[in-house]
Amino acid sequence: MSQPEAWLLGRVEGVSDAMMPVAHSLVQARRELLMLQEELITTEFLASPGGAASIGFHIAHINGSLDRLFSYARGEQLTLSQRSYLEREDAIAHNTG
Repeated sequence: MSQPEAWLLGRVEGVSDAMMPVAHSLVQARRELLMLQEELITTEFLASPGGAASIGFHIAHINGSLDRLFSYARGEQLTLSQRSYLEREDAIAHNTG
């Protein structure tokens, strides 16, 4: 039997009431991505059907974009590591890295 959706499992520790729906959405998305990722073979993970970005790119982009958004929300500039990750995302999107 599958697990209940994240919001049914209670509060996410350290998250305010106002942000709880966002936290639950992110927890649920992570669980579903990990589950789907396990079912894919490498060629499916890297495939670009009809020229669209691959699943691999989207997973890398979700991770990177959320990290960057949290930095911006804290009023911070991107670190060298974040900029490097962004460049790798671009390489994945264009099947060059």
